[in-house]
Amino acid sequence: MPQPFNIVLVEPEIPPNTGSIARLCGATGSHLHLVHPLGFATDDKHLRRAGLDYWNYVIIEHWPNFDTFLATQEENRLYFFTTKTKKSYTQATFTPGDFLIFGRETRGLPEEMLGLYADRCYTLPMSNCHIRSLNLAMTVGIVLYEALRQNQIV
Repeated sequence: MPQPFNIVLVEPEIPPNTGSIARLCGATGSHLHLVHPLGFATDDKHLRRAGLDYWNYVIIEHWPNFDTFLATQEENRLYFFTTKTKKSYTQATFTPGDFLIFGRETRGLPEEMLGLYADRCYTLPMSNCHIRSLNLAMTVGIVLYEALRQNQIV
């Protein structure tokens, strides 16, 4: 089995999104990293409901803050996803073990991080300029399955 992909949620705010993403991680063998502070308690009933009985199949690592997380990672394994770039996620070349990083539902990733890692930022293109962004869980699923497809894991 290849090394798993890592899904990183930076300060997620909506429990059902995180629950759905945890379920996705369980289904794909990916690891979930939750960067605090979270906008909910991890025992939230909506979070648990979205994951149903799959929680025992999900490897979850908690980080006290984004700086602590970043300090322990190799920069060339980090991929940031934002609406604030034009570079499509399909231009990225993913390798198992990479970290796919997503920001809060309401504000995305911190501007200073996007500036610091501008060459590692990607987006999901949208044709309708009236839509601000896609749902976080949907975005994670699209990107993760592209990474799996590229590596012939699915």
